[in-house]
Amino acid sequence: MILLEPHNYIIQTTLAEKLVKPSSLDVQFVDFDGVRFHLSTPERKTALLLSMHIRCWDELVKYGAMDILKREYGSLVAPQVEQEYNVSLEIDLDQVPTDPEAREAFVMSVAMFKRNALAAPFERGFKTQKELEASGGSQGEWMQVHYRDEEAIYVQASPDRVTVIFSTVFREETDRIFGKVFLQEFVDARRQPSIQNAPQVLYSNRDPPLEIRHLPGLRNTEDIGYVTFVLSPRHFANPSTASVTVSHIQLFRDYLHYHIKCSKAYMHSRMRYRVSEFQKVLNRAKMEVATTERKTASGRTLVSR
Repeated sequence: MILLEPHNYIIQTTLAEKLVKPSSLDVQFVDFDGVRFHLSTPERKTALLLSMHIRCWDELVKYGAMDILKREYGSLVAPQVEQEYNVSLEIDLDQVPTDPEAREAFVMSVAMFKRNALAAPFERGFKTQKELEASGGSQGEWMQVHYRDEEAIYVQASPDRVTVIFSTVFREETDRIFGKVFLQEFVDARRQPSIQNAPQVLYSNRDPPLEIRHLPGLRNTEDIGYVTFVLSPRHFANPSTASVTVSHIQLFRDYLHYHIKCSKAYMHSRMRYRVSEFQKVLNRAKMEVATTERKTASGRTLVSR
């Protein structure tokens, strides 16, 4: 299995190149889940403007996304947002640290722009769980993040756990079959002694889990599935562990569909290879008919096949 990187590769490479050789820039690109970016130099070559548009921005702001971005980027967060985008960063290349390690860490931090914004509901869930555990409360609210047109992430904190539910749409019948096989592997793998500390994973097709059936806007068609992760306090016991958990779990949907497409591509390549081998066998099985020459009385040659 291949783990997707939480940072944006285009931001990382472009920013690293501009730190070495500043130049004019105006590029637009799209990341996972339809998140749009615009990286430009509107005023001068050493002043970069990085803007992001994400369809669930209002929900992320509700759960504290701006607080996280200001914590991570401080004064880099632009007071005025570029038109048609939700949030912008103003990067002065002259103010970037000159130490190689510090510069690399800065570049990686900027490349995690989308990851840090999407971390808001998860970090709030972890914080709420600790508060409920200390106060003996019951359960927190369900936080909903509609990051795609027909898909969403649901997060709820409880005194002893944080529940994360993904809804995902399988456009094709084969995708649904592959997805079910992958998710069953997640369930079965936890039985191994070496990874029993992994989060519990539950999968349901069509019918939403009981915990969220009261929420509006849920679908119960054959092409949708619901994946539930149960995170225990050990999965976010300290800041470093919590950061890794957030980076991995928010990419789960992309991880799942990426591997479904990889599996289909591999199977198609094997099928094409087998067809090619069968064609070679059939070509070798064709009988060659001997050619004979016959001459007429006048000396002409007749060729029969």
